[in-house]
Amino acid sequence: MFQTNTLDMAKKATTEKTTAGKKLKVVNPNAAGIDIAASEMQVCVPEDRDGECNRTFGCFTRDLIQIADWLKACRIDTVAMESTGVYWLPLYFILKEREFDVVLVNARDVKNYSGRKTDEADAEWLMMLHSYGLLKCSFQPENEARAIRNLTRHRTNLLRSSSREALHMQKAMEQMNLKLGNVISDLLGKSGMAIIGAIIGGNHNPAELAVLAEDNCKASKEEIAKSLEGSWSEDHLFELGQAYDLYNFIQKQIRACDRQIEIHLTRYRAQLDPPADDDLPRSKKKIGKKNAVDFDVEKYAFDIWKVNAMAIPGMSAISLLQLIGELGHNFVEKFETSHSFCSWLNLVPNNKVSGGKLLSSKVPKRTNTCGQVFRLCANTLKRNKTTLGYYFRRIQSRCGYSQAIVATAHKIAKIFYTMIKNHTEYDESKTGINERELLERKITMTQRRLDKLNRQLEVALA
Repeated sequence: MFQTNTLDMAKKATTEKTTAGKKLKVVNPNAAGIDIAASEMQVCVPEDRDGECNRTFGCFTRDLIQIADWLKACRIDTVAMESTGVYWLPLYFILKEREFDVVLVNARDVKNYSGRKTDEADAEWLMMLHSYGLLKCSFQPENEARAIRNLTRHRTNLLRSSSREALHMQKAMEQMNLKLGNVISDLLGKSGMAIIGAIIGGNHNPAELAVLAEDNCKASKEEIAKSLEGSWSEDHLFELGQAYDLYNFIQKQIRACDRQIEIHLTRYRAQLDPPADDDLPRSKKKIGKKNAVDFDVEKYAFDIWKVNAMAIPGMSAISLLQLIGELGHNFVEKFETSHSFCSWLNLVPNNKVSGGKLLSSKVPKRTNTCGQVFRLCANTLKRNKTTLGYYFRRIQSRCGYSQAIVATAHKIAKIFYTMIKNHTEYDESKTGINERELLERKITMTQRRLDKLNRQLEVALA
């Protein structure tokens, strides 16, 4: 039903004792290496499998099928491929359908090849490293989760586009000296969009436009009308109309994308034997209406992971949706510990030790989409009155805002991993953060310092 866990099939490096001492053992004898480019694929198999063991293929679908047929004829079981961009995806899916164990390798793990740089040498180097089990597989979710991931990323891009058109509307209004954004808190709300629609429709009477505002607006009708006294220049009205139409079109596209995501979520949930509806322990969080999805993400996440991850402070419906697509249902099987999971998320420092000394301890400068989700969750806790919120503020006071986000995101990721792996619901008492004990310890230490100062004062006055 789901693609095989390649981390279980691909064997890791090991050594064997010989008369000449220890040496690396060939653990994947039926391994091949593929260097992927936009226009061609360089494939290398062991020399004893074919007279021409290092071949160049095209990038069309019939070429990819030919690669799979040739690898089968050469009795290849596992394939290591290295690529940049998305050129690897079509070949990856074809090889997975043919039941090959496919290992996608990070380019930085194999770039230190000495000698002349050619595609043939790269493919041979990949094949040799993989045969000794020296390559690390990149994390890949299941096919259904990958479809959700593609759609959620597309939804994020649509949201960025809609925000850009909102800025265009605001700019056009500012150029006409229409200060509606100064008296209405949300220009994209019901009142703002109704007024903008009427302006585009040809109504430029400030008093009539002010009547369209909702009664719950804090500003009075007179103040709103005063803000709508502008120049009404033809070119800026045209810009406003174009941006308004684009914004509404993109919003329709977002709703259509939400429906498509729900179709895939329903299909994904049906493959996992979801629990009964009554088992879901609902969280008491308020879900914002702006840019929110129009289906129950909390229920889908519970059906996929069997625990309610929404109960974690800082976790939102959008964050849950992104995590479903980025991780899939069985990611805990591909990461042995929470530390390895957080390391993949780029939420732990890369400690460099030499001679017993810590040379540097910095979080690597690389972007992990899933790690960014946890950072956004941590960012919402800066005023939260939970143990994680207190933890954020304590780290912030000691190390700064950026370090507090990374540390809190790391804490949330560990809690999330533990909940999914052990199938336990969120329990604030088991997060390892007891603010009461920390405050009592701080009071004790402060009292000791005060007693010491009092003793010093007595000696000075004696």
